[in-house]
Amino acid sequence: MTADTHRTASAARLRAAMVDTLRKQGWIRRPEVAAAFLAVPREVFGPEAPTLEAAYSADDVIRTRFNDRGRAISSVSAPWLQADMIEAARVREGMRVLEVGSGGYNAALLDEIVGETGHVVTVDIDPWVTERAGRFLAQSGHAGVTVVTGDAEHAADPYGPFDAILVTVGAWDCPWGRLLAQGARMVVPLVFSTITRSITFVRDGDRLVGENPTVCGFVPMQGAGAHPEAEALLADGAVRLTIEDDPGLDVAELDKALTAARTESWTGITVAGNEPFDTLNLWIATADTALGQIWKDPARTCDLAEPATRWHCPALIERDGFAYLALREVPPVGDGRIRFEFGVYGHGPHRTELTRRLHDHIQTWNHDRRRRPGPAFTLYPADARVPTPAVGRIFLKRHTALLMRWA
Repeated sequence: MTADTHRTASAARLRAAMVDTLRKQGWIRRPEVAAAFLAVPREVFGPEAPTLEAAYSADDVIRTRFNDRGRAISSVSAPWLQADMIEAARVREGMRVLEVGSGGYNAALLDEIVGETGHVVTVDIDPWVTERAGRFLAQSGHAGVTVVTGDAEHAADPYGPFDAILVTVGAWDCPWGRLLAQGARMVVPLVFSTITRSITFVRDGDRLVGENPTVCGFVPMQGAGAHPEAEALLADGAVRLTIEDDPGLDVAELDKALTAARTESWTGITVAGNEPFDTLNLWIATADTALGQIWKDPARTCDLAEPATRWHCPALIERDGFAYLALREVPPVGDGRIRFEFGVYGHGPHRTELTRRLHDHIQTWNHDRRRRPGPAFTLYPADARVPTPAVGRIFLKRHTALLMRWA
């Protein structure tokens, strides 16, 4: 057996194992989606994967392009998320489908599903990305996909309307509703108040009704749709604060606050080690416009910050201070599972007040919202009259207004 033959056989075996995993975990739910994942060689679209096994990990992203600060600006998304988005969009044979953000692999999966009677258009602003996407699509037998280089705000206009739209970059706004047929579905990782949720929107007249908000992370949109968050790098870059609406971040004062004495407060509220609490961030976004996030670089040694989570850890951020969610292990009770208590660490001249605010948000979420369904999402045109929610918040954007409403 030649080396190429052995690699091909190994890839087929790993591909089948990945599909089996995705089916068992519930991400793949239809046979045509399983067939697409079995047919498309992921390693062709992600040569940056360190090994063939890594290329077929159901959970791992393959980062393909980085900016001058070393942050990923293009990637091949994790298979579980791609499968979930395709299932949520209900892509089927004969559809016209738009993909915003090209890597090639997802477009190939869509092409397999829509077949010869359908059509896939994939758009990206970066010529480097589209050149290689087109090359890899031809190599894998999917040359029928239309690859467009241009700003996604308008580059797909000549090709619409579409039966389904899948956005594979983090989008602060959503200008593609006009390209969606009535009753059609669009899956978009929508960014609001530094939170990202992949939401399935169904067109209903001029509004888009949201379903199935899923925690996720994507590289950010570039071009006209970009909306950079305000950022403060502290402790020589080991700690990063981000917030959507810049309160005039004073990096020197925030750095000083991080190294000075901190306030801490523990809530008595606990969570099991594998228990999700993602609606907490949504509740804080409802209640407090100072919500941002704190990130700690896992590759750097820094004892000054102890965020509760590596990703998406909520923080209240002001010009010269901040408070953020923390966890500490507590003795197990009842079922014997390891549990953690929610707490807050506060820094800066107003740390006591910031700590109290975040502490109170956690308490309210636990008492009123934790065991109830999360909020519903609806997108309206920016000039529409949006109903004021009894409990919720309206996020105003350029093209749209996002209504987040709690029951």
